Amino acid sequence: MPLTFTLDPAVTPDLRDGVLDLWTDVSNAGGSVGFVPPVHREDVRPELVKHLVAMAEGRTRLLVGQDGDGRVAATAFLTLNTHRLMGHWLWLYTVMVHPRHQGKGYGRDLLAAAERAARGIDGIEAIRLTCRGGGGLERFYGSCGYKEVGRVPGAIRVAPGDDRDDVFMLLPLD
Repeated sequence: MPLTFTLDPAVTPDLRDGVLDLWTDVSNAGGSVGFVPPVHREDVRPELVKHLVAMAEGRTRLLVGQDGDGRVAATAFLTLNTHRLMGHWLWLYTVMVHPRHQGKGYGRDLLAAAERAARGIDGIEAIRLTCRGGGGLERFYGSCGYKEVGRVPGAIRVAPGDDRDDVFMLLPLD
């Protein structure tokens, strides 16, 4: 069953808790979303609050995918670039699909929904994102139309002696 995507949903306690649970579960499954397992909801909560504040300030928009039971199954945050010379592209952050939904094509569906959302924002010509190297994410994003446009070797330290590249990807919307 496909996910139902909503841009800028009402942030209810259930939605907030669903995003928090998703982020925690994705992190604990080894997802590259800013944490290294093990993490707990309380570890993730401050990062979610930062995203919610940016949403309240109008700098960030939330895209949520819900499964047939209405549970949060996927998210991405579209963050407008506030630099006056870079307002023609936005950042895509915290791209997540719940581990129980992996392998169903929902990641591609999420990125397609994010692209549609970005196309609906006046003046946006491209989407940028970064990903942690070494896990195949570059290939996945590449298969969805993103191009690698830069790489910082060893910029992400997952653990002592385990440094990963920070990979910059771009999707032009022309």
